[in-house]
Amino acid sequence: MSIKSENIRSITFSRSILWDSLADSFVKLSPVHQFKNPVMFVVLVSSIVCTFVTLGDLIGHRPISFNLQVTLWLWITILFANFAEALAEGRGKAQAESLRKTRQDVMATRKSNDRTELVSSKDLVPGDIVICEAGAVIPLDGEVIEGVASVDESAITGESAPVIRESGGDRSAVTGGTRVASDRLIIRITAAHGEAFLDRMIAMVEGAARKPTPNEVALGILLVALTGVFLLAVSTLKGFALYSERASGITEGSTTSIPMLTALLVCLIPTTIGGLLSAIGISGIDRLIRKNVMAMSGKAVEAAGDVDVLLLDKTGTITHGNRRASQFVPLQNVKEKELAFAAWQASLADETPEGRSIVALAEELFFFNRSDAPPQATFIPFSAQSRMSGVSFENNVVYKGAVDAVRVVADKSGVEAQTEVMDLGNDVARQGATPLAVVHNGIILGIVVLKDIVKEGIRERFVQLRKMGIRTVMITGDNPLTAASIAAEAGVDDFVAQATPETKLKRIRAEQSEGHMVGMIGDGTNDAPALAQADIGVAMNTGTQAAREAGNMIDLDSDPTKLIEIVETGKQLLMTRGALTTFSIANDVAKYFAIIPAMFATLYVESGDDKLNGPLATLNVMKLGSPQSAILSAVIFNAIIIILLVPLALRGVTYRPLGAAAILRRNLIIYGLGGVVAPFIGIKIIDIVITALRLV
Repeated sequence: MSIKSENIRSITFSRSILWDSLADSFVKLSPVHQFKNPVMFVVLVSSIVCTFVTLGDLIGHRPISFNLQVTLWLWITILFANFAEALAEGRGKAQAESLRKTRQDVMATRKSNDRTELVSSKDLVPGDIVICEAGAVIPLDGEVIEGVASVDESAITGESAPVIRESGGDRSAVTGGTRVASDRLIIRITAAHGEAFLDRMIAMVEGAARKPTPNEVALGILLVALTGVFLLAVSTLKGFALYSERASGITEGSTTSIPMLTALLVCLIPTTIGGLLSAIGISGIDRLIRKNVMAMSGKAVEAAGDVDVLLLDKTGTITHGNRRASQFVPLQNVKEKELAFAAWQASLADETPEGRSIVALAEELFFFNRSDAPPQATFIPFSAQSRMSGVSFENNVVYKGAVDAVRVVADKSGVEAQTEVMDLGNDVARQGATPLAVVHNGIILGIVVLKDIVKEGIRERFVQLRKMGIRTVMITGDNPLTAASIAAEAGVDDFVAQATPETKLKRIRAEQSEGHMVGMIGDGTNDAPALAQADIGVAMNTGTQAAREAGNMIDLDSDPTKLIEIVETGKQLLMTRGALTTFSIANDVAKYFAIIPAMFATLYVESGDDKLNGPLATLNVMKLGSPQSAILSAVIFNAIIIILLVPLALRGVTYRPLGAAAILRRNLIIYGLGGVVAPFIGIKIIDIVITALRLV
């Protein structure tokens, strides 16, 4: 059962989700839960106060119609806000339930001291070695240490086509719950039971791992400050109103009863954004999940919206990433077969795709046999510092690697050979290919040409990012000429060649020191430090365990261009929160000027003939029926507007690749002006209905 096959991208608000959300709305009335949202906590307290006042009027046989209606609508306001949050959580719970069905305890073949035993996945610990034959379920997260096999990852990604997992390189990580489709893998377990990737996914989609982001906290402080200001204003209004009522001769029917003042307070504080704030954050994570991206925190989603510099690995991100040996180019006086044989020897133990391709090409061209392999050979693994790998046997040492790195160990090659290999390397690099030089016992033999292809449409995606105000930087281990050729073809803004893990880390820190928010995408162990340092570190699900642990997002599809969608989702989250905050505050301003004049329209009436036509009635430009109808209309509007904005909060404001200034102008016009106009229209319509039905 997969995320996609269970429609994680299209889980709609089914009847069961709606009913569950409605039930959760009442559960969330708990003061403990409401206290986490100070704005809605004030609404809860106001509702309780009005409830007791209404009960007191009922016991005292006083009219309760108006107070009862205000009380009911205050409770409805809280329930609508709770419903918005519960609805956002509901889809996550449905996704989590589908993932739980995927998680299962299986029996695994554990290898220990040349013997094997069957154990439960619950008994496995990090460091255990397990053998997974074709058809077996991988018990827990791990890293392939031996073998190549196709793995069915539909349980996690939803994609039915198996993917290749192999030891070495950047496709060695496997996820618990997936199934080996063919061949055989030997895996080192890297996660304890209950702490695997699937467990973290469940916790995140269910919302258990979500914490308020820094921006949410900052906005919450602003909302608390506004609430405090209006609480002070409304609480002191009673004294001013009593004085004015006495001065105007009003002795009964005060317009500043406790229910009216509490209703006024609820209408003026930013309840709209207060009620929707949590739902906006939850839905932002949910939108990423539906794109098959797991965000490890809400902060990561939020930061994605502020990213203005993207660092992208060339291989697999900008290019297809399937660099393969295509040609052996020997130096003068060196035979092609001699070069191919040396490269073949240096690559026999190289488990990287490039190393395997060199072996395959050499065997295809010259029919080398594994029996020709040097006996008692010691493989020299590739390192980011040396940028070479090779083999040593008897009194021979063969290296292959970057041209400039190989020249360092080519102590027996003359100046002519050094110059020739540099020229050959430059020619290959200008064509956008990668040259690997081969040296045998200090003598340079020639170059192996590795070819890679720039992805179709990638240039257009970078143009789109540029419109969003994002600068792109290509990171590659290639030499500067190859890097420049690929960068020009792809259309990136800048590139870093011959990059080591330290180089990537240094570039990210330099960008951050200049005030930029940096996004990084990677899949290899050598990318882990950069992924951890970047504000947004997106690790490929196909990548190494180290990369997945270092990043704060994981792309289940392992599509490096997904970073563009991640940034768009982050920006959409920020835009949605900003737009609804603007709308909410504009609403409060409009409600203030709509309600206050109507509340005090009866003060200082000179003649008893017209109780609603005092001097202050001139300010009642909306001509609301009475102080009571004005308050009740505002309370009803305040509750309804929350539920009407729930779809927008969950779906998000439509994002267009515009500059920050253009987006700000657009939001001010649509949501700022709209927030001012909507209450005047809505409250007036509700007031007409209330007056016509004689509800007050």
